[in-house]
Formats: sequence, C-alpha cells, structure tokens
Amino acid sequence: MKRFPLTGRTIALAGVILALLALFVYAALRSGPLAPVPVTVASVEVRRITPAISGIGIVEARYTYKIGPTVAGRVKRVDVNVGDRVRAGELLGEMDPVDLDDRLSSQRSALKRAQAAMLAAQAQVRDAESRSAYAASQAERYETLLRSGSVTVVAAEAKEHEKQVAQASLAAARANFEAAGEEIGRIRADGAGAGKQLANTRLVAPVAGLVVARLADPGTTVVAGQPVVEVIAQDSLWVNARFNQLGSSGLARGLAARIVLRSDSSRQISGRIERVEPLADAVTEETLAKVVFDVPADAGRLVGELAEVTVALPAVDAAPVVPGASIQRVDGRVGVWLIDGGKLSFAPVRMGATDLDGLAQVHDGLKPGDKVVVFSRSALNKKSRVKVVDKIPGVSP
Repeated sequence: MKRFPLTGRTIALAGVILALLALFVYAALRSGPLAPVPVTVASVEVRRITPAISGIGIVEARYTYKIGPTVAGRVKRVDVNVGDRVRAGELLGEMDPVDLDDRLSSQRSALKRAQAAMLAAQAQVRDAESRSAYAASQAERYETLLRSGSVTVVAAEAKEHEKQVAQASLAAARANFEAAGEEIGRIRADGAGAGKQLANTRLVAPVAGLVVARLADPGTTVVAGQPVVEVIAQDSLWVNARFNQLGSSGLARGLAARIVLRSDSSRQISGRIERVEPLADAVTEETLAKVVFDVPADAGRLVGELAEVTVALPAVDAAPVVPGASIQRVDGRVGVWLIDGGKLSFAPVRMGATDLDGLAQVHDGLKPGDKVVVFSRSALNKKSRVKVVDKIPGVSP
C-alpha cells in the first residue's frame, strides 16, 4: 500500500481539522441540541393553602320582564327604544282599545238602568209588605169574629185568601229586588273586566330598568301573551358562571368572588356566590353557579359580556405543595420532573387543591425537600441533560 509522506503541511492541516472538530463538539455540547437544558427548580414544602377555583361565565339579568297584552290586539304605539332607561310605572306603549271604550260606556248606562230597576223593586217590596201586613191583620180579625158568630165562614175564608195572596206578592217583590241586586253585581263585574282589559292596553314598566328588546312596531297584530317590549331590572345582574368539577367541592353560597370583565381585564370587581345550581352539566363536567356583584353594576354596559370569576374556597389542611407551573402531563400521566443528583426523572402525582398564588397540593408521589423543575427552556424527557439556573429570560418570571 502506498503511504503519503508526512510533511509539515499535512500535519498542520490535520491539526486544524482536529481543532475545528473539537470546537464543533464543544459548541454542540454547550449551545447546540446536545447542550444542557436550562431549568429553574423549587423545593417541595409542607404548608396550608387557601384553594381557589376559576370559571368563565356570562353577565345576565336575573329578572327579565316581557310586557305585552293579555288579549289579542293591534299595537297602537310604542314610546321606547332599545337602550332606553325607564322608571317603574312609566308608560312604554299602548294597544288599540278597539271597542273597549264603547263597551265601558254601555256598561255604565246598563248600571244606571239596573240601579233604577232596583229602586223600583225596593218600592214594590215596601208596598207588598204593607199589603201583606194589612191582609194578615184583617184575616186575624175575621177569624175572631167567626168564633163569636158575627161573620160567616165564607167571609173569613175570603180574608185568609187575601192574606195568602199578599204574602205571595211580597215574596215575588223580594225576589225581584234580589234579582235587581244580582243584575247590578253582574254589570259591575262586566264593567270591571272591561276596565281591566282597557288598563291592560297600556304597556307599563313594572320596575325601573333597561329596555333590551322592542319586539313589535305600531300596526302589528299580536296574540295574547306575546311580548311587545322586554325590560330588565337594572340592579339584578349576575354572572352565570361555569366551574370545572375538579376542585369545586367546596363551592358554596356566600363565598367571596373576584370578577374580571373581558372589556376591562385590569379591574377586579368584588362579588359573592348567590347560588350553586343543584344540577351540573354532565357533558362538559362543569358545576354551575350564580355570582352577584357586591355593588349594583351598569346593566346597559355589561349584559351579555364574558367574565372570569375566581372564588377563594375554605382553607385546607397542610400538605406538600409545589408551584402549579411544575405540573406536567407526560404520556397521559400527571406529574412533575424531579432532579436528584443531577439526574432527571418523572414522578407521577395525585393532585389536590390549588390557590391564587399558583401553588398546588400533592397528596401522593413527593416528599418534603424534593427538587422539582418549575420552568425549562424546552420540553424535557428522561434523557435530557439539565442545568439549574436562577431565571430563564422569556420563560420564567
């Protein structure tokens, strides 16, 4: 085999190549894909925490009033538009009364006639009472005369007959008087019903609030119960919030809540849990709750807005805790990356409650003093080489 002569130039070239190769290996191990991954770590501590749960919801009106007629009719006018604020008792619009005014006038006339008939019946009763009393006294006198033989039996029987006729006339007069009274009651009831129908043609705001819908315009025919205007009470807003069922066991009425609106994420609004719904959403696995504002909110600005709700739950007993950022999911398992003697290993854990400071309880899988990875420059695996640092720019706070 032919050998190349070892000259100074060849030796120098080989030295340069070896130096470049060593530099490449050094760079790959220091800053390339083989370089250690910078990580920040934290120690597992045992302490009590005040857990918290966050949810998303929509600002809704607790009370919505749908105002419309009680009978079918035609809209005469609507005096408000969407966004108008109204006072309790304020007239919002009116339905066409059609013949209700004429019916009320007819009822008033009929009532006067019935009252006159009642007066006449009352006079007939007084006349019949007088005739009945006279016939009774005459029948009694003739009975006395008959026993003494002063009158005949026929005369006494005639007076007894007159007495019975007078009593029957009195009964008829009293019946006519009662019928006249009943007729007056019927006419008054009909008049009251027509009056209520006429009153229901006036669309009146039941509470002070905000007009959120105008569902019919003048000239539109609507059926009984169909709303013309919708009004929400201006001081009855709440957040219809949804919370993940995991960790929501302590959710209860009266707990304080912090509400952040999508339109102003820099401002926190205080509130409280008004009600926890007894039925959860089985599809999304969420618990439903109503969250009210401590200070009445502006209905005109907030209705329908998305809100984030955070609720502080009752404090729990002391247990090992780790930063929430250290919790990872690897191969479908929840756990943390442990560092022991420079070696990296994944430890599955059973999670507990979390708090507003970002701490999470761990019931199984860790012991106090263990070092866990909180932040890393890139995703980790069992073969990753790591380098512990105080802070990772752009990753850790």
